[in-house]
Amino acid sequence: MAEPIDRRRFLVRMSKGGLAVAVLGVAACSADEPSVETTGPTTTPPVETVGPATSGPVEPTTTTAAAQTPTTTEPTVVEWQRVALGNVSAYLVMRAGEAAIVDTGIPGSAGAIEAALTAIGGSWDAVSNVFLTHLHPDHVGSIGAVLEAAPAARAFVGAADIPSIASPRPITAVTDGERIFDLTMIATPGHTEGHISVLDPAASVLVAGDALVNTEGLSGSNPRFTADVEAAADSVRKLASFEFDTILFGHGDPITAGGSSRVAELVAGS
Repeated sequence: MAEPIDRRRFLVRMSKGGLAVAVLGVAACSADEPSVETTGPTTTPPVETVGPATSGPVEPTTTTAAAQTPTTTEPTVVEWQRVALGNVSAYLVMRAGEAAIVDTGIPGSAGAIEAALTAIGGSWDAVSNVFLTHLHPDHVGSIGAVLEAAPAARAFVGAADIPSIASPRPITAVTDGERIFDLTMIATPGHTEGHISVLDPAASVLVAGDALVNTEGLSGSNPRFTADVEAAADSVRKLASFEFDTILFGHGDPITAGGSSRVAELVAGS
């Protein structure tokens, strides 16, 4: 049986002034969780209209304000869900009724992932993308079952790791900086050659895979399981250059505030 699943929900509103992100809470799955409140409507500024150009004497024209039509910008709820699978975790993200999965855990994890999807109002049919941080079996062990259950899902991983992953359908290689499902792919080689981390800029969430670990305090990739220690250290320095509040780990509990500062401190102390 899977351990309790932690949920983290964000309210993302796009407006003329930019992007606002509000953390709405962290809670265990519950059927009676409070609904998300939205703010009131926004209005566009008056726009002046001017009469057509004419030749000859020009009569005075009157400038009037265009009718103000209130417009509302519907917020997008971005919900991240942790699926704890013993000593490793997979993650789900749901936005606008569409879901993505980051890592699939050990073999036999599809049932726990399905339960997590149900808890956030999703289903296998809602899964459009599956991102694998790297090739190790505790992260890709259920890729076959997940792709068979989610017929519309595409699978992605770093190019160098593709040959080592058995999948019922082709896996697409991602490139550094590529945006898929409003998520940014960050190449973080070292733990494995093709390791990637996944950044949600809107929700300020980083899924670090095994590029970072938080089992006995925050640290870089575990040297015992790392293909290239120097490259892994470079990847930690690279992650420190990004901005994020929350870090979700393959191993260890999430950091839910000041994530990028914590990584910068780790780099400074290394």
